[in-house]
Amino acid sequence: MGSGNSETDAGVADDMIVDGRIILGLKTLRDHLGCTLHEALDAYVARYEVLRRERPADFTTSHEEYWANFYS
Repeated sequence: MGSGNSETDAGVADDMIVDGRIILGLKTLRDHLGCTLHEALDAYVARYEVLRRERPADFTTSHEEYWANFYS
């Protein structure tokens, strides 16, 4: 994975993650981190879990609904 500041990197796709725009969030992470799709997916899921824990009211769908039509 490309180098970067983890403090800055952590929130680069937050709006997309909260809004459920998974593909756009993955693209943003790939571009920002300079990483593979698999690494971007790992980063996305990790950040999703943090946001679900820290900002649960910001999500409009359940965990199951969020991932319902996404196959990786």
